Amino acid sequence: MRIDVHQHLWTDRFVEALRERPAPPRLDGWTLVLAGEPDQPLEPSDHDVSRRARLNRADRLGLALVSVSSPLGIEHLPADEAAPLLEAYHRGARALPDGFGAWAAACVTEPDPRALAAWLDAGFVGLQLPATALLDREGYERCAPLLRELEARDKPLFVHPGPAASHDAPRWWAANVSYVQQMHAAYYAFTAFGRTAHPGLRVCFAMLCGLAPTHRERSRARGGPDSAADAGMWFESSSYGPQALAAMRAALGDEAGRRRIVLGSDRPYATPTGLPDEAAAERAALDLLGPGLTAAVARRGTLATAAVRAATRGP
Repeated sequence: MRIDVHQHLWTDRFVEALRERPAPPRLDGWTLVLAGEPDQPLEPSDHDVSRRARLNRADRLGLALVSVSSPLGIEHLPADEAAPLLEAYHRGARALPDGFGAWAAACVTEPDPRALAAWLDAGFVGLQLPATALLDREGYERCAPLLRELEARDKPLFVHPGPAASHDAPRWWAANVSYVQQMHAAYYAFTAFGRTAHPGLRVCFAMLCGLAPTHRERSRARGGPDSAADAGMWFESSSYGPQALAAMRAALGDEAGRRRIVLGSDRPYATPTGLPDEAAAERAALDLLGPGLTAAVARRGTLATAAVRAATRGP
């Protein structure tokens, strides 16, 4: 069974909430208006639930995990502005049919661990936070109540690129420059400020963390940390292919690469990449999600009984 840990699917609830906003982030019809990126026309069919389910089945996906689109900047809004958008996202994600699960989301300007706990208890597999909220000690201190909630429930963190500051740049700039830089910084920030405070936290970095682990030699040469040795880090594959995957496996070590690289597509912006060892990617995803996956299955019935057994098996 293939598990895609990274998709975005905007339900009607979420679309309506974005259209109601007078300021970015907002939707003007199907044009996305952000403060830090050029206006972007969207394809409505990309967010058609039935069509997405068909695409996932065609790609042999047994489970697709959706998340809020962190580059919109919703998590960084004042709490009263973030609340209706987060509510619409969570309610819409909960209503998705079999074959889907979801990451919870949270405001980082005024973190509310009780609200997060409620969504986790409702079956969300873990929490996604924007990389821009986790770039330094202050960010980890601010988000600590949320991260402690994850640890208490043994659920993972998914780090995704956050808002860009490239409004006057070409449309492709944010994805190829801003997001990569954010993920690279978030990788080292977790080692410097996050791991000691949250020793049991499992964390997955989007887009192979911008290939940050491939800088392992330079980090060693310049007295930096060996972040790649952290067995509690996972990396999903969105937007990358064979060359990047081979480099990551070489940087992590062959065995660690099999245990810690999972499938992520970032659909609708990209399609699921074929991984060299699909069985290893499935095991890695189950190890990452652990009890969070079990809760989602129990409440939503998205996976087969055999997958539940796999997710709950002992070491």
